[in-house]
Amino acid sequence: MREYFEELEQQVLSPLAIKSIASKGRKFSEPLDLTRTCFQRDRDRIIHSKSFRRLKHKTQVFISTEKDHVRSRLTHSIEVSQISRHMSRLLRLNEALTEAIALAHDLGHTPFGHAGEDALNECMDDYGGFDHNLQTLRVVMFLENKYLKFNGLNLSIETLEGLLKHNGPIDDLNLVENLIGVKRFKKMINFNTYPSLEAQISSISDDIAYNNHDIQDGINANLFKLEELVEINFFKDIYKKYKNKINKQNYKIATYQVIRDSIDLMIKDLINNTKKNLVLNKVKTFKDVINSNNTLVNFSKSLRDSENEIRYFLRLKMYNHKNILKKNDKGKLIIKNLFKKIEKNPKKFITINGLYKNKYRAISDFISGMTDRYAINLYNKIK
Repeated sequence: MREYFEELEQQVLSPLAIKSIASKGRKFSEPLDLTRTCFQRDRDRIIHSKSFRRLKHKTQVFISTEKDHVRSRLTHSIEVSQISRHMSRLLRLNEALTEAIALAHDLGHTPFGHAGEDALNECMDDYGGFDHNLQTLRVVMFLENKYLKFNGLNLSIETLEGLLKHNGPIDDLNLVENLIGVKRFKKMINFNTYPSLEAQISSISDDIAYNNHDIQDGINANLFKLEELVEINFFKDIYKKYKNKINKQNYKIATYQVIRDSIDLMIKDLINNTKKNLVLNKVKTFKDVINSNNTLVNFSKSLRDSENEIRYFLRLKMYNHKNILKKNDKGKLIIKNLFKKIEKNPKKFITINGLYKNKYRAISDFISGMTDRYAINLYNKIK
């Protein structure tokens, strides 16, 4: 059965796609699966991991314990996966690889979203720093323990490279060295080349998902109104289509429709512009992709401008809203206090083996792996 899927890839996928049969393998050698390609197997390992389940109780924008219908890191990751899988299919790329990178991209996130990340990075300033993207690599390479023969999930090299470089080549290796160790990637990954198209799609799908869904969550939380979206040029025509049909009874449905239209327009623009980039840059092989001088998967100039407008709108109306800032400050306080308390008596919380290797990195791993709920409960217990 695996051979059938591998042959299907050879027949259907673009020359620019990464084929499962051409994978560089895994850090620890394993027999091939009988029914799944290597990237399908990666995707399944990520979905079945404890770190993936914990995303259910980690903040996207709103604290996960507050409301039932706002997005968490888990629902966000699933939505990123859906968008990236769809675009990967349209460009005849490897859907399973794209999906694996998308599902795993936030596994290293702290509780309390980016506020928690900022706080933990401050705590770790003298001990190598913290970065949630690189923490994702720590999770899948070291911290998930489900196998007798190795630590981590032992994902394919292409999946690891996609997670490491989904935002582009790695110019500064200091943080990589501090969190993972550059030598661990020896002969596996070239830090200076651009990532695969599958990784680039996963990255921009993240932008599409959070820009649109943060707007939807913000409207549902009454931080701003649907009609205020006309302040963004991109949404003027979309809102105009439904303006005369919107009433109190269908307000939420209208919000869904506006967001659906927005995502659809973004995907169409991205696909069309990416195809143009491939032609303009004379990209015909996978080697051309990674040796290009820039990111190939991106929006047109007009939509990039719209994206900046959307981000400004969200900062103004949502991210800097006093209620959000108040919750963020509380999250930062919890993270910093937990760090101080655990630092004084780490053996109470962390295994000796973890502390022996690197005390502060072990504390960082412990805190970043917490859910919002666990962090709040532990803070109340030991403060």
